[in-house]
Amino acid sequence: MLALPERIDSVVQLEDLLSQPSPALIEEFRRLDGDVAIIGATGKVGPSLARMARRAVAESGVARRVLAVARSPMPELAAAGIETISCDLLDPAAVAGLPRVPNVVYLVGRKFGSTGSESMTWGVNALAAYHTARHFQGARIAAFSTGCVYPVMDLASGGATEATPVAPVGEYAMSCVARERMFDYFADRGELAAVHLRLNYAAECRYGVLHDLAERIWNEQPVDLTTGYANVIWQGDCNDQALRSLALAASPAAILNLTGPETFSIRQVALQLGELLGREVRFAGQENGCGYLSNASRANGLFGNPRVPLARLVQWVGHWVRQGGASLGKPTHFETQDGKY
Repeated sequence: MLALPERIDSVVQLEDLLSQPSPALIEEFRRLDGDVAIIGATGKVGPSLARMARRAVAESGVARRVLAVARSPMPELAAAGIETISCDLLDPAAVAGLPRVPNVVYLVGRKFGSTGSESMTWGVNALAAYHTARHFQGARIAAFSTGCVYPVMDLASGGATEATPVAPVGEYAMSCVARERMFDYFADRGELAAVHLRLNYAAECRYGVLHDLAERIWNEQPVDLTTGYANVIWQGDCNDQALRSLALAASPAAILNLTGPETFSIRQVALQLGELLGREVRFAGQENGCGYLSNASRANGLFGNPRVPLARLVQWVGHWVRQGGASLGKPTHFETQDGKY
């Protein structure tokens, strides 16, 4: 059971919480066959997910390698006992040199800066996925995707389910559908098993929708209410569910929405953060009743509700920002509905 502190005061404490595997994940890793590769182990999610995989291996008592693959160096992951491999996934020859393992979590993606450099976004999101899928034929792959492949949803819809047809808005979202299709190409032919993890949105103290709101309030900037509703999931729970989803990989590929069970009001959560921060909250615009909203009933049915509830996450983020905690400087732009990032 994850012990939930009242507040998080340091990056060390935060990283420990983000990488703590659940008992269910540890049990899954006792049954899992073969080594695990985390492809795209830098960025916002990759480092803590790789550490969680390493901790789950250690606590399972079953020896297996955890490999972290990314273009840039990963000294902190190497120090944690994880094998690190530098690889440019746009280079098919480099990808061909990677060790073949039966379990792959794929996190590679490009979003921000897409407008004006669309070809690079398509290259990173589609070509890198193709090279990876081609190399890891025969593997189980849990591939991170995004809820942005769905249409912008009306609040009354209850959010997109896995059965909602994709309707990407803008080139970033289109390229994310292309990323899924690269894995589908091989999964449909039975050459690998895959599950697409459509995430909306991972959150922790240094980034995410709640951090975006808290920073705006702390800096006395207005909160835009146009996209007035959102879903989030504690990144530690996202990591745990992503690793457990390896067991769901299938041919053709399965789909799983990853987010929290609540669709919450930006207005109401902003007011709660304002109280925690000791700041008056100013608003701009008016809710239009739409947003990138996902229904995670299937994931919650499989894994149970996330270990960290929304109220505790709001409390953590409010305290973190008030004490001057670090920021990753990567806003989500959750308020965007036109697909331009």
